[in-house]
Amino acid sequence: MSRLKNDKKTFKMNISYSWLKDYIKLEQTPQEICDILTQTGLEVGSMEEVETVKGGLQGLVIGEVLTCEKHPNSDHLSLTTVNVGTGEVLPIVCGAPNVAAGQKVVVATVGTTLYDGDQEFTIKKSKIRGETSMGMICAEDEIGLGTSHDGIMILDPSAKVGTAAKDYFKVESDYVIEVDLTPNRIDGGSHIGVARDLAAFLSKTQEIQYTKPSVEGFKVDNHDLEIPVEVRNPEACPRYAGVTIKGVEIKPSPEWLQNRLKMIGLSPINNVVDITNYVLFETGQPLHAFDADDITGGKVIVQTLQQGTKFTTLDEAERELNENDLMICNADGGMCIGGVFGGIQSGVKESTRNIFLESAYFDPVYIRKTARRHGLNTDASFRFERGVDPNNTVYVLKRAAMLIKEIAGGTISSEIVDVYPQPIEDFKVDITYANVTRLIGKDLGADTIKKILTSLEIKITTENENGLSLLVPPYRVDVKREADVIEDILRIYGYNNIEIPTQVNASLQTAEKPSPDGVKNLVSEMLTARGFNEIWSNSLTKASYYTDLKDFKAEQSVMILNPLSADLNGMRQTLLFGGLEAIAYNANRQNKNLRFYEFGNCYFYKGTQLKDQPANNYWEENHLALFVTGNKEVENWTAKEQTTSFYELKTYAENILKRLGLLNRNLDVKDSESELFSDGLTYSYNNKTVLELGVVARQFLKKFDIESPVYYADFNWDHVFDAHKKHTVLFEELSKFPAVRRDLALLIDKSVKFDQIKQVALKTERQLLQQVDLFDVYEGKGVPEGKKSYAVSFILRDNNKTLNDKLIDKTMQRLIAAFDRELGASLR
Repeated sequence: MSRLKNDKKTFKMNISYSWLKDYIKLEQTPQEICDILTQTGLEVGSMEEVETVKGGLQGLVIGEVLTCEKHPNSDHLSLTTVNVGTGEVLPIVCGAPNVAAGQKVVVATVGTTLYDGDQEFTIKKSKIRGETSMGMICAEDEIGLGTSHDGIMILDPSAKVGTAAKDYFKVESDYVIEVDLTPNRIDGGSHIGVARDLAAFLSKTQEIQYTKPSVEGFKVDNHDLEIPVEVRNPEACPRYAGVTIKGVEIKPSPEWLQNRLKMIGLSPINNVVDITNYVLFETGQPLHAFDADDITGGKVIVQTLQQGTKFTTLDEAERELNENDLMICNADGGMCIGGVFGGIQSGVKESTRNIFLESAYFDPVYIRKTARRHGLNTDASFRFERGVDPNNTVYVLKRAAMLIKEIAGGTISSEIVDVYPQPIEDFKVDITYANVTRLIGKDLGADTIKKILTSLEIKITTENENGLSLLVPPYRVDVKREADVIEDILRIYGYNNIEIPTQVNASLQTAEKPSPDGVKNLVSEMLTARGFNEIWSNSLTKASYYTDLKDFKAEQSVMILNPLSADLNGMRQTLLFGGLEAIAYNANRQNKNLRFYEFGNCYFYKGTQLKDQPANNYWEENHLALFVTGNKEVENWTAKEQTTSFYELKTYAENILKRLGLLNRNLDVKDSESELFSDGLTYSYNNKTVLELGVVARQFLKKFDIESPVYYADFNWDHVFDAHKKHTVLFEELSKFPAVRRDLALLIDKSVKFDQIKQVALKTERQLLQQVDLFDVYEGKGVPEGKKSYAVSFILRDNNKTLNDKLIDKTMQRLIAAFDRELGASLR
């Protein structure tokens, strides 16, 4: 069982019920304790009954081998008879080479379940090579008491036959409570921390306190091994304490200590390391034991090293240090990455005789950044980066030193070195009774409030009729505001003790019209119906994408101060790169015919320093992006393969503008000047860009190894929505008079676009002309060099009468004259 598991927003930590009772006298059952912890904000994920040996040695008994003979049908098996204290002698076939008559052994009787890792098997009555076997004589690895399989376990002759193995080996049973620890509640990340919360909750109804082990017996035996400490970076290490212990003996821990660690999922290593782990899960304060003889120069230096310095950690991985990684050093170099991970040379070894024990408070930001840089997540870094108790440093050091002296021997050979130049002060918070009542929804009374605060070790400095002035201990890193204190009061008082009101008050709100979400959903449904898939790209991206760009300057990127990686070190300025990543991902998996759309925010930094209003240094925009690439039509028996084109994307984009009532308004359309496109258009309304679309420039496709052309449309959704809000839907009765169509074949310069023809026509004839469409473009034989032929249709209608030929011809002549005058067009 893992004692600490990262689960995104919570961390799972194991608490031993019997261990917990060392610090608080509990009459409640383990299940009742689980319910209380969940009420106080330390949510319990699960509870499990466990033993120090898996299965608790159930069904195993102490037996005596009465006889032992060679198996008649096997060279390596023996026939034995065994007395297990039931009055019945059991015949057992045994394959161990060291079995003999007269031995006291461990016997698994018929029906006993044995475990091999995650596998289990049950002992059954069987015949082995023709001989009956009514059990099994066990080796130590078969019952979880060791790793040896050289032969069966041979017990002391004084062992009493018939004794249950669990009693003989003193197997302990316990309940392990798995707490889902949220990052803001690191104060509950230890057995004492949990006991403190339990005492605060239970003190409402009974006289109860939690107690910490006394360190009054700590004393310095001699001054034979003085190791001074120099802290060169007090910002990263506000407090550093240490003490030396000389003449220790490194050996296995006593059984009680090993059992405590096993219960919470830790594997015992040796007595000194086990003690540091024990004290960590007892108090929440990480410790580190150095081999004092490896501290060259006889001095501990807390500092940072040069960028790129090589350092090998305990996992035998060579790491390249950052200039901001805090290191615990000796005269020759680093011994340990402070608060994160030890070095391969500095730890406690079997040959260690003298140790330097460290207890420190490191700045959480430094530890968090170092742990992320090196991809390390240890029990120590987990606590340091969330904030341990700086006032607990020396107490924990004394506690661990006394345990080491008791279990590993040796003498405390120096005074405690405590470098603490600027003590961290308590948080000052003022609360008012009125706000407590308002936020909790119930008047608790001043006496109840003060009792709860005192039980949480929050000091009351002054009091008046309106409220209290408080000093909150620094280990409560999540309690710095009035609302935080009130939340603490409520969780100890009990959420379930707040009565549900019989009256529910609600305010009526009217939705914004048009609804922003409604408009987005409308467009999403349009695109989905046309075969588009919606994508969601990470708003965090590579800042290097914007290097050397003119439209999206690198200095305009919003940079992340503590990035998870170099690939996620900045906020996006455009949706293009996220879409190209998705296209490349799909193309590499043989999915090349793609239509994507994405709604998302883009973020920008103004490059100024506005100290009074720092938020004004930044702005964000909402955008809609369309991506089209690959084939429009896949080859099949009814149609040939057809690649997509710029005009397909243009149709999709303009249909969106049309649906929102923008296409037929005074849109200014011109060639795009954006460096993102090799060819494209820009649509503007009231001098604000609402849409840019075109063919993505080849230089950007190369970055993602995309071979096919990609067509990209970028809507500034804020501008689109603002324009849409001003749109009014107009309608009129269908005309009962027929429309007339006339076509013209216009010979024009290649530089003239259809939109120019359309605008000239609509400006020339405002009353009768209702629609202008392009139905053919021709260049080639019969058309002069530099010219092209546009076949344009014109729909004419008078809503009040039927048009006659005279009026139609007159209108068309006016249009022809206008095309000649303004565009140099002539009839072909």
